Amino acid sequence: MIVAGIDVGGKNVHIVVKKDDQILGKITGSTGIKKAAAVDQLYDEVLKKVGLTRKDVKRVVSTGSAAKRVAFANDTIPDVAADVRAIIKLIPTARTVIDVGAEEGRAIKIGADGKVLDFAINEKCAAGTGTFVEAMSRALEVSVDEISKITLQSTHTLSTNAQCAVFGESEVVSLIHQKTPKPDIARAVMNAIAGRIASLARIVGLEKDVVMVGGMAKNAGFIDSLKKNLEMDVAVPEDPDYMGALGAAEAAAAGVYTEEVGAKK
Repeated sequence: MIVAGIDVGGKNVHIVVKKDDQILGKITGSTGIKKAAAVDQLYDEVLKKVGLTRKDVKRVVSTGSAAKRVAFANDTIPDVAADVRAIIKLIPTARTVIDVGAEEGRAIKIGADGKVLDFAINEKCAAGTGTFVEAMSRALEVSVDEISKITLQSTHTLSTNAQCAVFGESEVVSLIHQKTPKPDIARAVMNAIAGRIASLARIVGLEKDVVMVGGMAKNAGFIDSLKKNLEMDVAVPEDPDYMGALGAAEAAAAGVYTEEVGAKK
């Protein structure tokens, strides 16, 4: 049976089309202002790439902050449930999932049975998200990819005190004027984000194995800071930013939909 999972966030859309255990195709793109139109365009594009039509797809489940904007979806599944479905499929030993995207960060505790035991979300402040990294990259006049790389070149540890993106940017500019090396500033930024996200993980009850997903999982500098803060290894699956879409596709394949974290048939 062919199914699709669609993860619609505030900034990006991720789509996975799969048949049984085989991923037939996947695609990502910016949501823009017209999220519904962006999803429609990307969905048709990925189906065309794999030689399918909408009629060939038996079930579609959406997730993400704008999941309900997917008019053609059969149902929706919460981000937390989608993450867990994907990770348990790929890494059955996972007990803590950390997901940091453009607009929010979350930590999820998973039981031995693969069910969600608890979760915590940082959704009120950009300081613990990818948006914060983008703002700091602009202040440092480097790309997001570059800030990740130079973080690993840092030779001196310093801290930042700002608790939001606006004040954080001002603090970075001040450090630049003090001729602080950019790698050290980048490390301070990553350490600050890692500290906030690690706090979420400790709130829900940090337990091995720890798995990191979301767009920030592709940031090597952040992963390094997170490992040091948690004092334990952090696994990163292939294509970590697609985990929400993959989990939604898994839910579609299982015929399980939910409006709550506790899934029901």
